[in-house]
Amino acid sequence: MKPTKSNLLDLEDRLDFVEKGKDFLDYKRTQLVDQIRNIWTNYKNQHKKSFEMIQEAMSNLNETYKEQGKQSVNLISMMGRIQYKPRIELKYSKKMGIAIPRLELEFEKEEKLPPYAFTNTSKYLDNLMGLLKNMFEQMILLAETEDVLIKYAFNFQKVNRRIQGLKNVIKPQIESDIKKIERILEETERENFTRLKKTKDMIKTKEKNIW
Repeated sequence: MKPTKSNLLDLEDRLDFVEKGKDFLDYKRTQLVDQIRNIWTNYKNQHKKSFEMIQEAMSNLNETYKEQGKQSVNLISMMGRIQYKPRIELKYSKKMGIAIPRLELEFEKEEKLPPYAFTNTSKYLDNLMGLLKNMFEQMILLAETEDVLIKYAFNFQKVNRRIQGLKNVIKPQIESDIKKIERILEETERENFTRLKKTKDMIKTKEKNIW
C-alpha cells in the first residue's frame, strides 16, 4: 500500500469499521451467553424431569409385568402398534439467526378405546399408557432444547473466533499500517520543509549577492 493521505484515510475508516464490528460482535456474544445460561438451566430441569418420568414409567411397567405377565403386556404392545399411527412434523423458527427446531408428535388411532380389554388388566397399565405419552412429549422437548443449546454453543464459538480475529489480527495489522504511513508522511513532510527552507535561503543569498 502506497503511503498516501488518501490511503491513510481509508485505513482509518477501516479501523473505525472494525471497531464497530467488534462492538457489535461483543454485544451479540453477551446475548448468546445469556441465552445459553437460560437454556442450560431449562435443559437441566427438563433432563431431571425426563429421568423422573422414565423411572416412574419403568416402575409402572414392572408392576404391570408382575400383575399381568410379560406375554400379556407384549401382546397389548403389538396391538397398540397396529392401532396407533405416530405422526411427526418438524418445523423451524429463527432466533438470533439460529434455526430453532420444533417437533410435533401425534398418535393417530383408529378407535378411541385403549388397545386392551378393561377386564383383568392392571391399574398400572392405565397409568403407564398416560405416562408414556407424557414421557414422549417430554423427551421431544428435551431433544429440542439440547439441539438449540448445541447450536447456540457453536454460534458462540464462531462469534468468539471472529472477535479474536478482529482483536488479534485485523485490528493490529491496520494500526501497524496506519503508523507506518503516518511515519513516512511525517518524514516526507519534514524533508519537504527542509528542502523548502534551503530553497528560500538560497534565494535570499542570491538576492543579497545581486544587490
